[in-house]
Amino acid sequence: MIQLAAFDIAGTTVDDHGNVYRALEDAVRENGVDVSPADLQTWMGADKIEAIRALLRLGGTAADPGTVAATFERFRAILAERYAAEPPTPFPGVVEALAELRGRGIKVALTTGFSDDVAAPLLESLGWTVGEGPAHALDAIVTTSEVAAGRPAPYMIHRAMEKTGVFDVRSVLAAGDTVVDVQAARNAGAISVGVLTGKLTREELEGQPGVVVLDSVADVPALDVTRA
Repeated sequence: MIQLAAFDIAGTTVDDHGNVYRALEDAVRENGVDVSPADLQTWMGADKIEAIRALLRLGGTAADPGTVAATFERFRAILAERYAAEPPTPFPGVVEALAELRGRGIKVALTTGFSDDVAAPLLESLGWTVGEGPAHALDAIVTTSEVAAGRPAPYMIHRAMEKTGVFDVRSVLAAGDTVVDVQAARNAGAISVGVLTGKLTREELEGQPGVVVLDSVADVPALDVTRA
């Protein structure tokens, strides 16, 4: 039986209209770096500072700490502007799915490649809060600010277990829309679920070992985990 469902945010539970992808691309390109779509997608679900460092290096630019920090600040500024112009919204059926899971006694956590300062205003705009009972949407939120390394490391999933009091990783389902999301789930020992609400195709996600592919997080409550 599943005791904890841990979900990524942008592209998985929340439709951010592709603004994280474009903000990351634009911030890196401002350094004169050519960013390939494949490299950008590879690093999308990762900690954004790590993603910026990797993309700068892949583009042949020295990723010194000052450049990485300045690029991250530009990413935050660009993303804030785009979110103000086009606010993120939950994907259809996600709010209901989270409520159904919690109604069954399953803990629900969000994990994200964002740091606290990026994740907090996004979740506030959605009205998603942590607490017991139907007035709250979540049991825990874990950002990259809380762990030694972001995805594909398993630490955010394990931190969500710690926060929700779940001991057995075999009772954890972790879902996301990127390769590093499903890799992190596999590295954590959890049931790995890939969803098609991001930019990857079914074939690309199914190319990852041991992943269960669903159209959306809205389909998670109906998943037969005994066959996952």
